[in-house]
Amino acid sequence: MAVAGDVHFTGRTAPLLRDPATAFGPIAPVLQGADLALLNLETAVTERGTPEPKEFHFRAPATAYAAVRAAGVDAVSLANNHVLDYGQVGLADTLDAAAQSGMPVFGAGRNASAAFAPWLTTVRGTRLAILGFSQITTLAETWGARDDRPGVALSFDLARVRAAVAAARAAADVVIAFNHWGPEGDDCPSQRQKDFLAVLVQSGVDIVLGAHAHVLQGVGWSGRTFVSYGMGNFVWYGTSRSTETGVLMLTVRGRDVTGWELVPAVVSASGQPVQLTGAAAERVKNRFAGLRGCAGLAAGPG
Repeated sequence: MAVAGDVHFTGRTAPLLRDPATAFGPIAPVLQGADLALLNLETAVTERGTPEPKEFHFRAPATAYAAVRAAGVDAVSLANNHVLDYGQVGLADTLDAAAQSGMPVFGAGRNASAAFAPWLTTVRGTRLAILGFSQITTLAETWGARDDRPGVALSFDLARVRAAVAAARAAADVVIAFNHWGPEGDDCPSQRQKDFLAVLVQSGVDIVLGAHAHVLQGVGWSGRTFVSYGMGNFVWYGTSRSTETGVLMLTVRGRDVTGWELVPAVVSASGQPVQLTGAAAERVKNRFAGLRGCAGLAAGPG
């Protein structure tokens, strides 16, 4: 299983969509080589809509899905703070374009039932259920999915979160939650992240993944649940808190992660991630492993 962070196509990364087949650059074979590859699509996929009252707005044409698919990605999370940047019109276009491209999405939908529903897939005979949740408070009151309103699956609705995990648990062998969370620029998870992690662990999630902070965050175990708090930026439009990134490779057997490895990379001047080698790769690997301490995670399952 391969996991990467935030991806969008605006600014310097917009021209990459002139050739969607090569948009991710030389890192694509790492994703393509996995049985399952996931990441966060940090954008509205629309050419319509009105900008929401917030500072940053990201959008991309429908070819963004072609680029993601060509890179070997199997499904993307839409549970983030940019999928509604261009309002309900933009979200509708994002969902329509995903369906037309055949790209599975999770974490947002046309109502709460759809937003909190897992994406179900089977890999080598193992049934997996992947959920997406956002813990970002910006415009949460109007962006959260409801019974009668499209939107994002928000982590604050704990009753729906627990029900979503229970439904996923009943339908699959492995339950994965992909969260959008954490203070920007902080490589140590916040107490709010840790509190929500505890809810997911207690509810029966096997693997917890994350993004949003624009930096790498810690990886390890909480009990028998494998946790990767944050994979940072991956395909990114401009300057950011950090250019360190990579692909997290997991080996999963049954319900358990039996091994992990970071394929370290750096976000290049084109916005594409470029794999590191030699001493530079070892530095990022070691720093990433060291983040386990402030994350409060164990080196192995307990």
